[in-house]
Amino acid sequence: MTDIKAAPNRVPWPPIIYLLAIAIAIVLGLLYPLPWITEPISDLLFAAGWLAIAGFVAIEVSAMRALKRGNTTIRPDKASDHLVTNGPFSFTRNPIYFGNTLLMIGIGMVSGSLWFILLALIAAFATQKLAIEREEKHLQARFGKKYIDYAKKVRRWI
Repeated sequence: MTDIKAAPNRVPWPPIIYLLAIAIAIVLGLLYPLPWITEPISDLLFAAGWLAIAGFVAIEVSAMRALKRGNTTIRPDKASDHLVTNGPFSFTRNPIYFGNTLLMIGIGMVSGSLWFILLALIAAFATQKLAIEREEKHLQARFGKKYIDYAKKVRRWI
């Protein structure tokens, strides 16, 4: 087992999880399409899906900039050098994972594929278990009370 202070994980789980979830959603959508909501609600979901995708882009870009300004890594398998608490990290401790989930939900609403929405939830749960919980231990080990105080103020997801 690796030293939790040195790195939260050996494997960069989140991108693997979300890419796998997207691939599975596509395959299941082709093999076993699920029924979707009809008009006019489907039109509203389509528009909301594009808003969710735009939200994903805004959150991802903002989070990456905050990490860069904070002079720390974006990689989930590398040790954090600094605790970033500004930008999107001020309203969620995991804006990139939240953004990835939002992207999958948005794609599901735009494409009318319930599989994307279901697999987004599964991917979020798997990310929490395989990455977030270890990342939280890593951050607590590296930053102590500063991280504990931050975690009390800012929610894990939203």
